[in-house]
Amino acid sequence: MRAVVIEKPGDPEVMQLVDRPMPKATANHSVMRIHAFGVHRYEALTRAGGSPSVKFPRVIGVEAVGEISAVSANSSLKVGQRVVTLMGGFGREVDGSYQEYALVADKNLYPVDYAGDWVTLAQYPENFYTALGALKSLKLQAGQTLLVRGGTSAVGLALIQFAKVFGLKVTATTRRKAMLPALTANGADAAVLDTENQLETDALFDGIVDLVGTVTLTNSIAHLNQGGTVCLIGLLAGEWIVENFNPFTLAGKSLTVFDSTAVDQAMVDEMFTLINKYALSIPIPKVFKLADIQAAHKYVMASRELGQVIVDND
Repeated sequence: MRAVVIEKPGDPEVMQLVDRPMPKATANHSVMRIHAFGVHRYEALTRAGGSPSVKFPRVIGVEAVGEISAVSANSSLKVGQRVVTLMGGFGREVDGSYQEYALVADKNLYPVDYAGDWVTLAQYPENFYTALGALKSLKLQAGQTLLVRGGTSAVGLALIQFAKVFGLKVTATTRRKAMLPALTANGADAAVLDTENQLETDALFDGIVDLVGTVTLTNSIAHLNQGGTVCLIGLLAGEWIVENFNPFTLAGKSLTVFDSTAVDQAMVDEMFTLINKYALSIPIPKVFKLADIQAAHKYVMASRELGQVIVDND
């Protein structure tokens, strides 16, 4: 089988397509035939050496869609069953999606009810699961207001989709003035410019999902109604620590974080029920083949297009 192996971190050229033996199922690991996967900017960071916990050589890639090729000795899965996998150390502690077949722990394989093609399916696992989990953490009711800070990201676009299904009034942000019309075209009720980590609006919101990260957190809290919650789920700005944070700005408000590391099959089922019922999707600006993975990374890092870049393994 073909796999993209990184022997040591560096530029996109360190990703080399090689032939590897087919993995074999074990007592608690099944073999997944990977049909497609999304390519993320944070995977480019890992490839460049920005994830200290990742040891090389490694096949990176945190999510994949496909089918069961061989089942483990103790599995309830069936050969040919359609599944997704995400997180659970995939592409970090163990080899991930940038290959044709992967050995995946049964606990990290999630059957899905989805009849569409593989490339379309590949937009969903990480983006929509994170979006749904973050949105549910806010406990908002229909008619309330939501701010999606970082609305042009793939997860931000998925958040807009789910929020409209739940009857929320959605405002989304961007740091690029030219992208404001694109946010409303993709479902937001309003779009706001985010300039130097300050929102160009005086509006307050019942809930905020902040994908930009620690650098905008204090300003997000300032735009929250009393009784509201900010959910921090992203670090688009690339900084982990909140500097000079005054916790008393949270008086009468709440702060939470959603982490998609622990995936729940029930929420995967709920997610695809909504996707199927409402035909939810985000743009797929470009599709690459596995052999073009270097070009895919370069595109992801340079592109200003909205949506999720996909690699098609078929």
